[in-house]
Amino acid sequence: MGVGSVVAMASSGSWTSRQNKMFENALAVYDKDTPDRWHNLARAVGGKSVEEVKRHYEMLVEDVNKIEAGEVPLPNYRKPAAAAAGNGKAYSNSMDIEEQRMKSLKLQ
Repeated sequence: MGVGSVVAMASSGSWTSRQNKMFENALAVYDKDTPDRWHNLARAVGGKSVEEVKRHYEMLVEDVNKIEAGEVPLPNYRKPAAAAAGNGKAYSNSMDIEEQRMKSLKLQ
């Protein structure tokens, strides 16, 4: 996330990595056409209000838009040992899985 989002997130309450994961998984289940989407998302995350979930979503969309616009530099990930040894499959497969997971979030 961008620096602005981190600051905004801190002011709206912190989210644990578990809550973030629950939030991302719930987004894949409850798309924009789901009745009571925000209540379902808040219930799935646990410990967050509907307003907190909405704000977290807005920050996520903002961050994704910045990344897609090229405003956020991509990190330099180190290749796993298998990829460094010439077998790029492990690295490629993990990136494919993460890419597919992000697509399944159905942000908009």
